[in-house]
Amino acid sequence: MSPLPRYLFAGGTAVLTGAASGIGEHMAHGLAGRGSNLVLLDRDADRLEAVTATIRGRHPHLHVDTFVVDLADTSALDVAAQQILTEHPSITLLINNAGVAMGGMFEELSAEEFDWVIRVNFHAPVTLTRWLLPALRRSPGSHIVNVSSLFGLVAPPGQSAYVSSKYALRGFSEALRHELTSQNIGVTTVHPGGIRTRIAETARVAASIADDQARQASKEAVGKLLTYPADKAASQVLTGIEERRPRVLIGWSAVLPDLIARVFPSSYWNVMSRLRPSTTRKAAGHATVPETQAGSRARN
Repeated sequence: MSPLPRYLFAGGTAVLTGAASGIGEHMAHGLAGRGSNLVLLDRDADRLEAVTATIRGRHPHLHVDTFVVDLADTSALDVAAQQILTEHPSITLLINNAGVAMGGMFEELSAEEFDWVIRVNFHAPVTLTRWLLPALRRSPGSHIVNVSSLFGLVAPPGQSAYVSSKYALRGFSEALRHELTSQNIGVTTVHPGGIRTRIAETARVAASIADDQARQASKEAVGKLLTYPADKAASQVLTGIEERRPRVLIGWSAVLPDLIARVFPSSYWNVMSRLRPSTTRKAAGHATVPETQAGSRARN
């Protein structure tokens, strides 16, 4: 099978989750600038409306549709997906970008908290892919993007739910890519590092952790690690789509841990802790994760 040609944005229809802020917001603008019609999903109605109004003002010739939906609500997501298919029978790009964070050691997380992360970060992308794949098949040269994480490459303590969801999304994406290559559909997995978004301030913490001062201190510490510009990260994702890259790592905070994990597959966390002890301690804190997307409440 010959490699897929470059993805063509102009005239296509892109479905994007988590479009109200962070990387998702910048990708929405980038897609519009490249000529894509948009179907934007997010939980935050006000932020989503603001993003949409700006895009419509700048690109009045494009069709921009929005869906306010909580990706943790499986029934609501099914309804939204069916409506998307009805209104947009031809879809050329699906970007599963939305994600949520939940800090806490495994024994501190309730079953509901753990499952909430899995529903949003893993089940929602799988559900949307299942619903929209027929439409993608009808558009030769279409593409699927799943935004995993730095923590889909390495697994720090204190992030068992988040890591589980992002490793699962990575595995799903790789299997899907191998299955769809012969159907002329590309699949890209994205692993962002320390991207400057709202995730530190909006992430949830296990309810069993009662120390509010410790929670806030941890959020502030991790927030300092989020330095990579979200607009630059979004641009790299779009370039990866255009070039049909199977994997996009964003920032040295993703590239270096990936390299260390490949060289030291069973002891990489000890190596990373010795290299940057203060950073890894903060990364394993209870409050949040030092990476990728917009805040958990604004993104889905």
